[in-house]
Amino acid sequence: MNTIIRKSVLGIAGLAFAGGVFAGPATAHAAPSVQSTPVAVAVQADTPSVDKAKLIPHGVQGAQSHVDLSDEQIANVKAIIAATKKAGMDERAAVVSIATALQESKLENLGHLGDR
Repeated sequence: MNTIIRKSVLGIAGLAFAGGVFAGPATAHAAPSVQSTPVAVAVQADTPSVDKAKLIPHGVQGAQSHVDLSDEQIANVKAIIAATKKAGMDERAAVVSIATALQESKLENLGHLGDR
């Protein structure tokens, strides 16, 4: 099933490429059919009667989630923060690093997982 779809997509892409190769040079020397005169476009300015505060979305404060961390996980978070500070990175880099480690390994040191 998967090979049928792949062959169909590749066939369609090949036809599109071949059509572009052969049709490209034939239409390159044709006379342009579009007039090149500039066209003025009218843009309506914001009206002062619009309340812009209603246009800005504001979130609704809800219940905050909480994750209980073990001592090992807290030590790993501290190690990540120390490594980002040592590398001269800002706080955002530390937050991204901690979020990545939380997602990928639940902040647990998995050690060497082999050659794979």
